[in-house]
Amino acid sequence: MSARVKGMGGHQSAKMMKDEWLTPPNIIKDLGEFDLDPCSPIHRPWDTAKQHYNILDDGLNKDWFGRVWLNPPYGKEAVKWLDKLSIHNNGIALIFARTETEMFFSQVWEKADAVLFFKGRLYFHHVNGERARANAGAPSVLIAYGKENVEALERVSEWGKLVKL
Repeated sequence: MSARVKGMGGHQSAKMMKDEWLTPPNIIKDLGEFDLDPCSPIHRPWDTAKQHYNILDDGLNKDWFGRVWLNPPYGKEAVKWLDKLSIHNNGIALIFARTETEMFFSQVWEKADAVLFFKGRLYFHHVNGERARANAGAPSVLIAYGKENVEALERVSEWGKLVKL
C-alpha cells in the first residue's frame, strides 16, 4: 500500500488519514438498543444510542450510564476506552481482533465476558453514511461486558464465532 493511499488497514502504517469510521448500521440495529455511545462522531447519519458524546464532549472523561456502544478510536488510546467499558461492565465494543496485543490481553481476555469474531472483514462507513469501498483491512471482533451483552452476541452468533470467556 502506498504511503498516500490508506483505508481501514492504515493502522499498519505510520499515519492514518482519519480516525472516524462508522459501524455498519445493521450491527447496531441487530444488537439492540444502547443508552450511550461515548465516542460518537459530531455529525452522524444514524444514531448508535439514545445519547451520544462526541470529541467535543470528551466522552472518555464523562460519566457513563446504561448499556454502552463503543466503537473507540483505533489507536493507542483504545486501551483507555476499553478499560473504562470493562469497569462500567455493561456494553459492547467493536475493535480489530488483534488478539496477541497487550491491550487485548489486559482488556479483553482478562475482563470481557464474551467475544464474537466476525466471518470475513467488515465494511465500515464514512461519516456521511457512505459505505467504504474497501473492507476494514483487518479482522474485527465484538466484545461483550455484562450478561445482557453476552445474550446480544448469542442472538447474532451466525455473524461469526462466539467465544464465552
